[in-house]
Amino acid sequence: MDLQFSDKDLAFQEEVRSFLKENLPANLLDRSDRGLHPLKDEIVAWQKVLHEKGWVAPNWPVEHGGPGWSLTQKYIYNREYFLSGAPQTIAFGLNMVGPVIYTFGTEEQKADYLQDILESNVWWCQGYSEPGSGSDLASLRTRAVRDGDDYIINGQKIWTSWAQHADMMFCLVRTDTECKPQEGISFILIDMKTPGIEVRPIIGLDKEHSLNEVFFTDVRVPARNLIGEENRGWTYAKFLLGNERHIIARVARSQYQLARLKEIARTERRGAGYLIDDADFRRRIAKVEVDLIALEAMELRYLSQEIAGRKLTAEPSVLKINGAEIAQLIKTLTIEALGSHGMAYEPDPVFQRRNDRPIGPDYLHGAMADHLYQRAATIYGGTNEIQRNIIAKLILG
Repeated sequence: MDLQFSDKDLAFQEEVRSFLKENLPANLLDRSDRGLHPLKDEIVAWQKVLHEKGWVAPNWPVEHGGPGWSLTQKYIYNREYFLSGAPQTIAFGLNMVGPVIYTFGTEEQKADYLQDILESNVWWCQGYSEPGSGSDLASLRTRAVRDGDDYIINGQKIWTSWAQHADMMFCLVRTDTECKPQEGISFILIDMKTPGIEVRPIIGLDKEHSLNEVFFTDVRVPARNLIGEENRGWTYAKFLLGNERHIIARVARSQYQLARLKEIARTERRGAGYLIDDADFRRRIAKVEVDLIALEAMELRYLSQEIAGRKLTAEPSVLKINGAEIAQLIKTLTIEALGSHGMAYEPDPVFQRRNDRPIGPDYLHGAMADHLYQRAATIYGGTNEIQRNIIAKLILG
């Protein structure tokens, strides 16, 4: 494994650092530091800045608007991006359905959707999970029946992140009930303004509205919105989830947040000293830091293998499991570092209505919300239990 960057790579690294330092909006960085969800207008504006630079879709091929970077450049960009404190771009269009469309879509679909995804003109959401069909996704029951040039869709999706903002949904629907569950699923694109769609909010553990239920009652969707072949949706869904698991490892994001945890521990007092001087707390920070270094080494080893032409199989699942668990542990330690202040919690909409100073240090706001929201990190993108099954099947045999 070669871990040395070339002079060209190092020059690129410096270019990325400089751009992010000069262009990342302060308010967006502040919300990201606190662990708060970015506001829609602010994240869209930021993605447009990245698009103007040509960097909003690092993994897209040049012919569809990507920058044409090498695997090493993509790694450097993603690492520097998260080390800058910048928030994750909204993944549904750029990292999830976009690659599905340019890989499996028709020329008409590519012309209709890809440029708007790159320019962040359209907000997408994901219609995968259903009541009773989360980890066992192949059991989904939302039905699509062909009627002339349309499909008629009835059913329900759940845990649909940011559907309240969405213009479009990429959705898994059942188009055949007389075959193996995985063989009767299709992948279709749905305009969220279509009559018959109802979005209902789910208020999460963090008291925020990021999740939704989506109901379909006789929703008529043009058959031209079908991606690829009817009943081959399971193949496209697995392709998409593979991309999502690469995103979820977030090694650099955890490194940034670990540095923030250390800063808090150097500020918070314990007895006559500071929390960072507490031997047990320092040991726990050291443990998570060692785990993170090991995860980074693992990520670099997989990168080296990809550069050498080896196709990864279950490795993204390994990164996903470890990345999610480390991220959760950092959040837990951050709440513990805040001591009694960490227990006080106000959802962001409530906090924004205050006309007095917050109780406790300024960095308190957002920490508990982030800690609670991150409980889902070992669930979304495929639960850790499912990932362990994938590893057992593909690596252990």
